[in-house]
Order: sequence, then structure tokens, then C-alpha cells
Amino acid sequence: MHTLDLPGLAADAGAEHAAGAALAGLTTLRLGGRCTHLVTCADTGSLVAVVRALDAAGVRTLILGGGSNLVIADEGFDGAVVRVATAGIDVDGTLVRADAGALWDDVVARTVSAGLGGIECLSGIPGSAGATPVQNVGAYGAEVADVLERVELLDRRTGERHWVTPDALRLGYRTSVLKHRDDALVLAVEMRLRGDGLSAPLRYGELATAMGGEPGARLPVDEVRRTVLGLRAGKGMVADLTLDDDTPDHDSWSAGSFFTNPVIEHADLAGVLGAIAARVGGDARVPQYPADGGRAKLSAGWLIERSGFGKGYPGEGSPARLSTKHTLALTNRGAARTAELLALAREVRDGVHEAFGVRLVPEPVLVGCEI
Repeated sequence: MHTLDLPGLAADAGAEHAAGAALAGLTTLRLGGRCTHLVTCADTGSLVAVVRALDAAGVRTLILGGGSNLVIADEGFDGAVVRVATAGIDVDGTLVRADAGALWDDVVARTVSAGLGGIECLSGIPGSAGATPVQNVGAYGAEVADVLERVELLDRRTGERHWVTPDALRLGYRTSVLKHRDDALVLAVEMRLRGDGLSAPLRYGELATAMGGEPGARLPVDEVRRTVLGLRAGKGMVADLTLDDDTPDHDSWSAGSFFTNPVIEHADLAGVLGAIAARVGGDARVPQYPADGGRAKLSAGWLIERSGFGKGYPGEGSPARLSTKHTLALTNRGAARTAELLALAREVRDGVHEAFGVRLVPEPVLVGCEI
């Protein structure tokens, strides 16, 4: 790290530099130690210049967006953390362009206010726009893949900027070719939405029921957004919620859904359902949804609860607990350490596997730590 003048680099690129910065406050879990350097880039030009310079110098680098899908080790990060703080949002007809650092819910709110439909079901999801194609972010039956037009990337191997279409990203359930790799950095996303003021067809039963509609209905985008925000808040799945006395709602100190819903191969499904029947009872209604290749997607939250892990597990006094509203979220109750959160994640993962033979996979990116 001493071969590069980080303060000088940040100033030259129009960015801001801080040495030894705490990372916990930059993540929705409020977990993680300090980094050696933090460089904040408020425009795409400075972001590209900083990342190019760090890569050319061989400096270990972590790109940080909204911090909503990230678990950072208690030891922090020995290197340079580049915080993407670009925030531009442009609406041109039905085409929406957002800088990678734009808060995702700001993007959704802007489109809804413009009467555009397509991402209203993704309201309230914390984090930045640049993370959405990486994770193929989705909720309530919708996902970014439904509307994505193209993505601007910085190829960190060559330093070149270029646009790619969704087929190049191999978007799947909560994944893409960009996940778990760092040689391509999202700079901006473009989406094509609907211009008639109505939502995409409702695909999720809970949402349709809450709105008094039928699956497949198209309803006013502002009403759908309001309903989704209410549903998410009821599960503690909106960042920075507060209680009636204005104290923090620690159920919202999470990384959202900590585990992805498991996708079971067709050949394995009968065995899993048999294990569920043996533990829960043969008349149990197991939530399952069709997945690609004849596979079945099961509800991770349902499996967690039936494995003996209830809301708020392991109970009062534990610094890391399952949300009191939604068992799929692991939460920091205000004084947790990353190691404690990961110990809970390990216990839940192993408990589900022991009960049903299903291995849950964490959704957040783990930095300097593992389950």
C-alpha cells in the first residue's frame, strides 16, 4: 500500500479519501471492522479513474455500493475500499438510466412518480442500482431481468468501459456472471419500463391478495408500491426502520434475506418432501414454485421455521438473532459482531440440512469471512 499515494490519487480524481475508516456504518447490518483506505467517488469519471489507478498499482480493492448485501469481517479490510456514491437517475420516455451508486429505492420512486411500470414490486429493497444486475434482484414475483435493457461495465482487466445486454450476464435466480467476481464493475444500468401507469402483471399471491386483486392483474403503480412497502415494513425488510418511540428497529439491521430459496433437482424432490413429511406431518402444505429445468424452488423461510428456528431465535440477550418478523433475515440487535452473526447463520444452515437434507446458500457477499 505504501507505493501509492492514496490521498493524492483521490484528490486528483475528484474523490474523497479517509484513512482507517470504519466500515460498519456503511453496511445495513452495521457490522465489519476498519479498512486501510476509503475512497468515495461521487461521479462516474472519478470512479473509473480511481479503480483504474488502484488496479494498475496492484492494490487490493473492495468496491462498496449501498452495503445492503454485504457481510464484512470483524477484522475489516486490509486495502482500499472504493465507495460508489454516483447518484444520477435519468428518465427518457420509458427508458430509465441510473448510475451504479443511485439508491435503488430512489430509482423505483422516480419511475413510479413518472407513471412507469415494471419495478414497483421491487420497492423498498435497500442498496444501490449497480447491485441489481449482479444479484438479479427480485421480490414479489418480479426481478430486474424482466426490465433490464443494458449495463455499462468497467473491464478491470483492460480498463475499458463498454455496454452489455442482459444475455451476456446470464441472469438467473439471484445470480449473474458478475456475482462472486471482481474483474467487471457496474457503472450504470438501463431499464425499459411500461408507460401506461400500470404495474407489471402481479405474480405473487401475497401481494395480489393484499391488493384485493387476482394474480396476473395490472394495477396502478403507485398503489402497488405503497402495498409492497407496507408488506416489507411488516417483515422488517426495509432499511433504517424506527419504532414508535423513535428507537431503531433492529429487525431492519440486516442484509435482507440471508439465504436464497433452495432450488431442488427433480430427482431429489421426493426425498426432500419425504423428510419434510416425516418431521412436519404428511399433510403439510410445502410452499414450492417451478424453477428452470423441471426443478422446484422451496421457501427457505418455511424450512427454517420447521427446523425449529422461530422468529427472534435464539432469544432476548443474543446480540445476533433471527428477525422477530421474518425468519429469513439475520439481524444485529445493536451490539453484534460479524463472528456472532455468522455463528447463527451456520447453526441455521446446519439445522435445516440435518432436518431436511437441504443445504441453504447465503445470499450476501462475504468479505474476509465465511460460514
